[in-house]
Amino acid sequence: MTAPAPHVDTALVRALHGDLDTSGYDVDGVEDLLGPVASAALHREQAVPARRVAEPLVTKDPRATLATLFLLGGVVPRSAIDRALPAVGTGGAERLGLVRSAGSGPDDEVRAAIDLRPYAATDASGDVRWWLASDLGEVATGSRLPADHVLGAGGASLTLAQITTRDPVTRALDLGTGCGIQALHTARHAGEVVATDISRRALAFTAFNAALNLRDAGRLDLRRGSMLDPVEDEQFDLVVSNPPFVITPHSGSAGVAVREALGDYEYRDGGRAGDDLVRELVTGVGSVLAPGGVAQMLVNWEHRRGQEWEERVGAWLDAAHERYGLDGWVIQREVLDPAEYAETWIRDGGTTPDREPESWSAAYEAWLDDFASRDVEAVGFGIVTLRRPGPDGGADGSPAGGDVVRGGGKRLRRLEEHSGSVRQPLGAHLGAVLAAHTWLATHSDDDMAVTRLVVAADITEERYLTPGSADPNVVILRQGDGLGRGVQASSPLAALVGACDGELTVGQIIGALAALFEVPAGELGAEVLPAVRGLVLDGFLVPAANNAG
Repeated sequence: MTAPAPHVDTALVRALHGDLDTSGYDVDGVEDLLGPVASAALHREQAVPARRVAEPLVTKDPRATLATLFLLGGVVPRSAIDRALPAVGTGGAERLGLVRSAGSGPDDEVRAAIDLRPYAATDASGDVRWWLASDLGEVATGSRLPADHVLGAGGASLTLAQITTRDPVTRALDLGTGCGIQALHTARHAGEVVATDISRRALAFTAFNAALNLRDAGRLDLRRGSMLDPVEDEQFDLVVSNPPFVITPHSGSAGVAVREALGDYEYRDGGRAGDDLVRELVTGVGSVLAPGGVAQMLVNWEHRRGQEWEERVGAWLDAAHERYGLDGWVIQREVLDPAEYAETWIRDGGTTPDREPESWSAAYEAWLDDFASRDVEAVGFGIVTLRRPGPDGGADGSPAGGDVVRGGGKRLRRLEEHSGSVRQPLGAHLGAVLAAHTWLATHSDDDMAVTRLVVAADITEERYLTPGSADPNVVILRQGDGLGRGVQASSPLAALVGACDGELTVGQIIGALAALFEVPAGELGAEVLPAVRGLVLDGFLVPAANNAG
């Protein structure tokens, strides 16, 4: 049976924070204890090497005590917990719902009731060092996860935290909060944070984690409900969401087979067919975005036979624009074929072909049948960023004209694939691109001609020459930050970028280059200005501080 969710006792939680802080039970402390081999294995959810290191030290090192208890699913004596958590003690940990004790004697066994682990991350606001409570995972329990399992901070959670813009905002919404990790990150730069989830258990974990890690946990407004229902008719400056986006069979015989084999998991299964939940969120989130507000989410979408994914997801962006005037930017980061996708999510819940072969096969068949019923050839995963433009962006929450992908105009509509490495945290870069689009929307080509630009500090230039040639065949401008884009530049464009040091206006540089290349200035301007706008949008070039306006 699932253990009760942790209980918030303010005085005990504060004492727990102090004990954890002095125990050395943080990310660096645990990795130092375990060493590189056992730490790497534990990241792969293999606990044996970590147990070999930690268990002999349980009565000697508080880090080993707490790691064995909360990370590895081990048993420790009550006296070891009392030493590791001197202010809280085993009794206080029991009252908080963190552990179960077999008795009150010093040698009586104590087991973890929940997972409590150190967390470290860097977002666009800087570094964080916290402890996060969630349900015990498969490594600790050795069994399939229960349907109401509350997931800790996995790879998707960390990615969303890193790609979120972190400008100060008045109100923020964490939709589908889970253990509350996005709410914690957002509370650092938002005056008020509303966190919603359909799971009462998830909200209890969020309340505990907020009390453990935030000085003012009362700024979190926790609400139970599905999708946008708990915040209907409200507006937010920022919406973040790691929703239950997994494409799980729900209808027909395939849905029955998966439910019988695996059950439903609240943290990942949204109860909609295919990618309908994601479509509903993308097309509907504008109803709660304030003018200038941004929504960012990690989601899946289907690649269907005979239709490019950009066409399918682009139709969602168009609907969001029609209804609420939203800008839209989608970055596809990964694509899995139907078999890979089914394997990933069947295994995610703790079902494996060797442990439960019949359940594995039944779920696998059902997943493939479900995909085949909609002609799904692959599943994409990526980042969706939506923005409701404000008055300075060419709209005031109402539909705006124009369909501009590479800068300028009143609308940002961009769908692209980027499977390579990125420079995290990405949130500052994404925010800078949104700001650049706003700037471009209010600056015509004539305005650009009298603007002074400078090359961003992370830009380098690569030149490729045929042996013996005096001039390069290819010039690539390379971005070191953000998405690490590479842009192939013509000789005039490369020369213009090289001259952007903030001293001359773009028009003056074009005039000088026109004389050098012996072409009319107007003709050269028509050639390079669209590319210059694209470089401004993507952060290769930025307006200089000494511009007049």
